[in-house]
Amino acid sequence: MTKNNDKKYQKLALSILFDAMGYVSFILPFFDVIWAPAAGLLMTKMYKGRSGKIAGWITFIEEALPWLDVVPTFTLMWLYTYVYKGEKADQIIEV
Repeated sequence: MTKNNDKKYQKLALSILFDAMGYVSFILPFFDVIWAPAAGLLMTKMYKGRSGKIAGWITFIEEALPWLDVVPTFTLMWLYTYVYKGEKADQIIEV
């Protein structure tokens, strides 16, 4: 794999980790108060442009509302970016 592909898959690993962090609220319900804005900000930092901003708001709302934490928004955004849209790995913005 190339260095850029490594970064692409590092971003996937981060996405899975961030989605897993959203599940903490099932154990600690008030975790969402901290995690929802942080997750929205992380999403906009990981994915630049209009789609990153939209995904950031969706992530914030999804994490803030109870019982929606099961939706893996970070992983879905990775799939949208690199599978559906087919962006090249060299277009990755560092977190």
